[in-house]
Amino acid sequence: MTFDEQVAEALAVPTDGWDFSWFAGRATEERPGWGYVRLCGERLGRAGAVLDVDTGGGEVFAEALGLAARVPDVVRATEAWAPNHSLASAALRPYGGVVRLVDGGDGALPFDDDTFDLVTGRHPVAFPYREAARVLAPGGTLLVQEVGGGSNRELYEFLMGPQANDDDAYTGRLRARVTDAGLDVVDLRDARTRVEFFDLAAVVHFLRKVLWTVPDFTVDRYRDQLRALYDHIAEHGSFVCHSRRTLVEARKA
Repeated sequence: MTFDEQVAEALAVPTDGWDFSWFAGRATEERPGWGYVRLCGERLGRAGAVLDVDTGGGEVFAEALGLAARVPDVVRATEAWAPNHSLASAALRPYGGVVRLVDGGDGALPFDDDTFDLVTGRHPVAFPYREAARVLAPGGTLLVQEVGGGSNRELYEFLMGPQANDDDAYTGRLRARVTDAGLDVVDLRDARTRVEFFDLAAVVHFLRKVLWTVPDFTVDRYRDQLRALYDHIAEHGSFVCHSRRTLVEARKA
């Protein structure tokens, strides 16, 4: 396919939800060894009331609920993007889940203090650790998989040029955010995983879907860089970068 054909195809694909099945055959992403969905499912089976923050289309949370030994009595989630709200509501309805549409700007969670014994989040835009600590009941557990600092740096620097790099300090800052929120860190793990794009359409769709990778991304703004990327894939067969995932487990005293 030509450059223009691949761009047109990518622009035609909806970006709602967090279903990445469209990328099959076009891109691959290595997963961290700890298996977030499995860990989440184990903890859900022991929970009475659970909240999933920034649930997206609810796909991942629903998968974890499906693995749980028992479904919690209270299942709640938040989502800030309206198109995802209906998707998440449908995905979580079989588990009695209720999704609250929130304003993602301030991170406030619309729940009372000490409400949940498990709060989860996978790839949140900016996880509200203080709010999570507030709504957690004493003895409650937090389980979050963050998109770590510098994730896909090779890709965004290909488009944007060299960017500030303090990636080595990321896990220290994250630990401080968790402890400053009043939570005790139980586990903190970091992984760098291989991502490979096999055509330009996959790159463009990814950048439209995962907005924080290149925050000002549009095809017109980055057309020259995208054409260079198209040529790179034609020459090398793919474009390789590396995502970063950080797992945080914490408890409230």
